[in-house]
Amino acid sequence: MKYLLLPIALLIFNLSHAQQEAKRLDSLFTAEYSAGNFNGNVLVADKGKVVFQKSFGLRNEETKEMLDENSVFELASVSKQFTAMGIVILQEKGKLKYEDKLSKFFPELSFYGDVTVRQLLNHTGGLPDYMDLFSADWDRTKMATNKDIIAQFADRKPAAVFAPGTKYEYSNTGYALLGSIIEKVSGMTFGDYLAKNIFKPLKMDNTFVYMRRYQPREVKNYAYGYVYSNAERKKLLPDGMMNYNMVVWLDGIVGDGMVNSTTGDLLKWDRALKENKLVSKKSMDLIFTPGDLADGTKTNYGFGWMFSDSPEFGKIISHTGGWPGYVTRIDRYADSDKTLIVLQNSDESRFPIGAVRNIMFGKPVTGTPRKEIAVAEDKLKQYIGGYEIVPGYVMQVTYENGLFTQMPGQDKFPVFAESETKFFLKVVDAQLEFFKDEKGTVTKAMLYQNGQSVSAARVK
Repeated sequence: MKYLLLPIALLIFNLSHAQQEAKRLDSLFTAEYSAGNFNGNVLVADKGKVVFQKSFGLRNEETKEMLDENSVFELASVSKQFTAMGIVILQEKGKLKYEDKLSKFFPELSFYGDVTVRQLLNHTGGLPDYMDLFSADWDRTKMATNKDIIAQFADRKPAAVFAPGTKYEYSNTGYALLGSIIEKVSGMTFGDYLAKNIFKPLKMDNTFVYMRRYQPREVKNYAYGYVYSNAERKKLLPDGMMNYNMVVWLDGIVGDGMVNSTTGDLLKWDRALKENKLVSKKSMDLIFTPGDLADGTKTNYGFGWMFSDSPEFGKIISHTGGWPGYVTRIDRYADSDKTLIVLQNSDESRFPIGAVRNIMFGKPVTGTPRKEIAVAEDKLKQYIGGYEIVPGYVMQVTYENGLFTQMPGQDKFPVFAESETKFFLKVVDAQLEFFKDEKGTVTKAMLYQNGQSVSAARVK
């Protein structure tokens, strides 16, 4: 019976490796939580089997109720993959085509020319950001809906950012309009359509579209999202905070966000994608195919998913989300069939992605949790301005009761000081350092992430 020895030895090794991985992840997140850097739920799986699943922190700051593995989080932009799947299902049923023009569904937007469904999915449509439009001119006593986006665009006709198909720029507008297309073609609400066609077939019993302010209802085990107030020195709901109250007046908009879920349900989703449970393999291959620009250039985005290749971790299919009070991510490591799901309900939380990936792949981890220090307001304000990473791509640094950084087409995130010139982000494992000339004038910034550094000259 010697032929049994090798399988048994491998089984013992795999069990010990999995146990070791879980122990290392637990130690890492316990340290981050203890340092005040992490609040949320984590799940790591290998070929669909849970290796590590744990909750850290509170789901409700008022009642002091703790998170558990069934806590429900708002997914923010991780919602986009469900919107994309909704469109793919309609296409397979013959209800629409990827080359259908936006104007077919909304003739009042025909001035945007030849923007197609495919381009909305790929973020190559060139439509302006509805959040900018509404931030500039919207009655904030009212909650906006998708119909308001269409009406405002039809009335004000904001110019396209670029000709359709010529560039890639991440677009919340595109996915909100895809949500509206789903509603128009299906004759159902966005939430009902996703429930019928995705959530119920996959038995994702704790996943649904939920607009807490626009359509309030009781949700069991709901993880409220919090923002740290520098003025009050504690976590608060963003609803009443001036810099974050868009969570109220944009709460009726779906498609680019508003799906809520748990780590366990998202693992069901991950397995359904792996096993082609909802649509054909041909459609799944298309979902995970990078978009094409008119000049033949490939983007790093398919239908609701981003792509990257790592020499250490292989092909990574992923998406992150950020909205006041929530930071979310799902990473699918295609070559090894590993899955990482993270749901955080504090937007100052730091996620040590580099360390987590190293543990998942059996590599050593270096570094310790970073510690935040207080820096005077006048010293922080000297960094306000634009920093050009490559020609035309400018990172903006602003001050709003603290320092924030924002890349073009991305969300604005706070940065935290570890010295007067060095800062770190908590939403990703990245750092920012400012440099001055001999006169004391800030001239450039350096960005550090994933072992790489990028210089950005100050331009304004």
